[in-house]
Amino acid sequence: MSAKPIPPKPIPQKPGRGAGPARLAEILRVDHAGELAAVQIYRGQQVVMGRSPAARHFAEMERQEAVHLARFDHLLTERRVRPTALAPVWRLAGFALGAGTALLGEKAAHACTEAVETVIEEHYAGQIAELAERDPDLAAELAKFRDEELAHRDLAIEEGAREAPGHRLLSAVITAGCRAAIKLSEKI
Repeated sequence: MSAKPIPPKPIPQKPGRGAGPARLAEILRVDHAGELAAVQIYRGQQVVMGRSPAARHFAEMERQEAVHLARFDHLLTERRVRPTALAPVWRLAGFALGAGTALLGEKAAHACTEAVETVIEEHYAGQIAELAERDPDLAAELAKFRDEELAHRDLAIEEGAREAPGHRLLSAVITAGCRAAIKLSEKI
């Protein structure tokens, strides 16, 4: 007598396109975390840069990021989505990243902005494509935020981001950190 093979248990799938409320919660949670960290990065840069012309650029970018953060605060409340439990970590890490790169010099601070905003632009672009049909109003808001992030990146490049000592390495480390933070913030 031959035993029938036992079928494998289905592997739970990560929420993806079309997954509904769980995926939307991930999107809102991670975007809130990103804006929270961005505000802190620009604050850290301003503390080190003092009253320099660069500090004024960082202050303006911080104001825009604070608007984004306020909107995500509202969306989390409205849609009953919990923020990431890692928010205190991102607050501290963001400030340290901003201050640390500013201590390396103005061009390094701009290189930080370029790297962060490049990752965020790619991240938002994927979400916009994902939400275009399911939640076109949110997709439109994300598109507006993405365009502002691109403006930050472009300004950083104009201000010499790519001339920073060790630009390639600095950019690679910051990019990897941002991508890891995105993955963690979606779930935790």
